[in-house]
Amino acid sequence: MSFYTSLSGLQASQTDMATISHNLANVSTTGFKKSRTEFADIIASSTSTDPRKMVGSGVVVKGNTQQFKEGNLTTTSNALDLAMVGEGFFTMRSTGTSDSTTYTRNGAFSVDSNNNVVDAQGSYLMVYPVDSDGNVTATGEKGLTTLQIQQTSGTPKGTSKVATAVQMSSTSTVKGGGAGYKFDRTDTTSYNNSVATRIYDANGNPMTMTSYYVRTAAGTAGPPATTGSWDVYTFIGDQAMTTGTGAAKSDKVTLTFDDKGALATGTTMPLNFNTFTPTSGAAAQTVSLDLTNSTQLSSAFAVNAKTQDGIAVGQLAGVTVTDAGLIQASFSNGDIKPLGKVALAKFSTPTGLRQIGNSYWAATGVSGAATLGSASADGFGSLMSGTIEGSNVDITEELVNLIAAQRNFQANSKALDTANQVSQTIIQIRN
Repeated sequence: MSFYTSLSGLQASQTDMATISHNLANVSTTGFKKSRTEFADIIASSTSTDPRKMVGSGVVVKGNTQQFKEGNLTTTSNALDLAMVGEGFFTMRSTGTSDSTTYTRNGAFSVDSNNNVVDAQGSYLMVYPVDSDGNVTATGEKGLTTLQIQQTSGTPKGTSKVATAVQMSSTSTVKGGGAGYKFDRTDTTSYNNSVATRIYDANGNPMTMTSYYVRTAAGTAGPPATTGSWDVYTFIGDQAMTTGTGAAKSDKVTLTFDDKGALATGTTMPLNFNTFTPTSGAAAQTVSLDLTNSTQLSSAFAVNAKTQDGIAVGQLAGVTVTDAGLIQASFSNGDIKPLGKVALAKFSTPTGLRQIGNSYWAATGVSGAATLGSASADGFGSLMSGTIEGSNVDITEELVNLIAAQRNFQANSKALDTANQVSQTIIQIRN
């Protein structure tokens, strides 16, 4: 009988060492939870046996219990890296269907080629849909959905009007208007100043509208008295903007200022350019340039105001996650849009969850069905963005446990050897 008693001790020690080795092997595994081997003694007896004469029959592994103590937190530069402080699991699905629901504490998430939020295995992080104010619009198992990070925001609008208030210096050198003068925008000596404005085509693509200012005449005594005139050449990209049609078609507009430095009476504003087609392939559009508030004074050339009415499509600039699990995207046009709220799960008996590898757990009859909810509410923990939860394995503690398990194995080996020697002695006596 002592052979089997010692054998049970050896088997139990082997299981203990295997568990500890598994813990040590996963000391760097994100979201890993260590296990602890639990034992129970074996007693072979009957109700008629005197308790004082009962002898134990060895040991049995009672269970291998997971320890859900939180692991150490590590800060990262990825806003989608999420660590849970408190109770709960992230809800994951490998195909987006309820048949593949698993749970994890590994919050190392990223974006796949389709802009879905996934983990390293490609499983989808499940969230609840939200409205424009960030309020959850559907809950429970049926409310779960995958999260796709929106890349753009806003409805584009092509620019139709540019307004610029320019101060042109009355002391500027006259460069144009003379015989043989030819404007060349690539030659900076052919113009006095230039103003560039970012505008947009009908699809929200940016273009650059540049107006070149060439002083063509100094002031005249009049009447009416003037302080000079300027020719304005305007380009959108490499396309010269024109006004008028037929014989009146021109690639420049002449501005004349009165003796007070304001645009002379009768100057037509805004300047309505002929329709052009953007090189981006967007629809043809018409743009006007309003210089009504421009002046010509003795001070240096300056742009006092500049506006345009086009709207660009906002490009994704960043993603943030609140401690309540609300995922928001910010865009280059200033828009901030809620995208979803992280769905968490908890269980009445988390130690009953079944480990299935890759830091995943599956629900069982022992763990009970998942209770779904959101972070920082209904007993769920809060989330920390830009942080991941490491393994909860303590190397020092596990090494001490490993030494103890090894000593137990050695002791049971010695007991087995002693039992063998006793058996050999008995055999020799009989012989």
